[in-house]
Amino acid sequence: MEEMTGSTTEEKNNTPSRNFIEQEIDKDLRDGVYTTVHTRFPPEPNGFLHIGHAKSILLNYGIAKEYGGKFNMRFDDTNPTKEKSEFMDSIIRDVKWLGADYEDRLFHASDYFDQMYENAVKLIRKGKAYVSALSADEMREYRGTLTEPGKDDPDRDRSVEDNLRMFEEMKNGEIPDGGMTLRAKIDMKSPNINMRDPIIYRVAHMTHARTADKWCIYPMYDFAHPIEDAIEGITHSLCTLEFEDHRPLYDWVVKECGYANPPRQIEFAKMYLTNVVTGKRYIKKLVEQGIVDGWDDPRLVTIAALRRRGFTPESIRMFVELCGISKSQSSAEYAMLEYCIREDLKPKAKRMMAVLNPVKLIIDNYPENQTEMLEIENNKEVPEMGMRQIPFGKELYIEKDDFMEEPPKKYFRLFPGNEVRLMNAYFVTCTGCVKDAEGNVTEVHCTYDPQTKSGSGFEGRKVKGTIHWVSAKEAVSAEVRLYENIIDEEKGVYNEDGSLNLNPDSITVIHDAKLEPALGK
Repeated sequence: MEEMTGSTTEEKNNTPSRNFIEQEIDKDLRDGVYTTVHTRFPPEPNGFLHIGHAKSILLNYGIAKEYGGKFNMRFDDTNPTKEKSEFMDSIIRDVKWLGADYEDRLFHASDYFDQMYENAVKLIRKGKAYVSALSADEMREYRGTLTEPGKDDPDRDRSVEDNLRMFEEMKNGEIPDGGMTLRAKIDMKSPNINMRDPIIYRVAHMTHARTADKWCIYPMYDFAHPIEDAIEGITHSLCTLEFEDHRPLYDWVVKECGYANPPRQIEFAKMYLTNVVTGKRYIKKLVEQGIVDGWDDPRLVTIAALRRRGFTPESIRMFVELCGISKSQSSAEYAMLEYCIREDLKPKAKRMMAVLNPVKLIIDNYPENQTEMLEIENNKEVPEMGMRQIPFGKELYIEKDDFMEEPPKKYFRLFPGNEVRLMNAYFVTCTGCVKDAEGNVTEVHCTYDPQTKSGSGFEGRKVKGTIHWVSAKEAVSAEVRLYENIIDEEKGVYNEDGSLNLNPDSITVIHDAKLEPALGK
């Protein structure tokens, strides 16, 4: 892409702004660092994806599509202790639902275990890796702190021959879990703790979902990930900011393993939503403790939960675009996500009626045993969505809150003597109500004006209230679940002890809501 020079203000204003990642890729292509663009989305299959992952999916896929490049879907399945096929299936479903088409480019880190092992042996032969017998506690002690350098591992100067032999023993299952590790030999005094001889292989006698019992040693993510990228020909490894301090190790691995045209890691800020739970550890607890009914519970912000709640892929993409791509950490309000689904559904969804907390409305002067069909627009804003017919009769259901015997000021719905509009039907005037022995309203009575059908014949009459309804005879009964945020927003996400501030009213189940007939089909 050629640089623009001498552009007018108008030309500049008409040029779409480029985020910092696009600017970096443009430069790489101009400088000949890469001739094409190849990205990937590399989830670990240890839980369901959430709204934050949607940003990464859409960014990586969008960049590949923008530059006419390739996009890979790859499972980083290097930790068999946490990975499940259930999670792999859900991730594939979510990525496809969001519209990220990886075609036949589905890969697994486990596809490359042989190459990773060969690279580890190569590093040992070069004197760049060694086998350590330090325990986990000793490893932490030797590692140092942010202000103090680490200490050399007692095994750091072990001979190449001994390291090769001991690494082979690790591979052959002769070493118990935690007995030994393979460490990269870099710099124990580095100001970047990630470069202080990080572990690149550990012993784990676990059955892997794809490789079964072939391996009892598994690569660490910081070693495996750059190798996976290099093998697949990834040009730009786009990841979130917490990996910025890991970038020197990423570069070290691909360089020392001898990969030509190594991939480049670029970091961007995560997507944060206020007052929501995104951490897999917390979601897992909510699922295991039965507080939610699964990873797709609509009170969560996993992609599966959002889909179940009625969000569309287009609304998620709109949300990601509004949040933008930057290096600065920021948070978005959940209300913005809800705004996106409303905006997306406005021109798409039919407007139908449902009464959640029903009470009967009886029109005393309406003919007995008569049902008429009223024709109404499916969506007033989109006439091309057409019309539908709904039944109307003497007995209807309305919301209990749409009637009050003694209303406060500025209450414009039904009360004795007041006239309201029944949506898409007639004007009715309340004449009274019937109560049970406990004083609960069981019926509301009214009369209707047949001259006001569908808004006609009411010139000069001011009616401030409009209420919705469904015909009692044809209504469909349904269970309706109303969801609120699972977090108590007034108290914030976490308590002082780190536990979650849960909203006790996050779900309300209505067992006998009344819907118009079309919703029951």
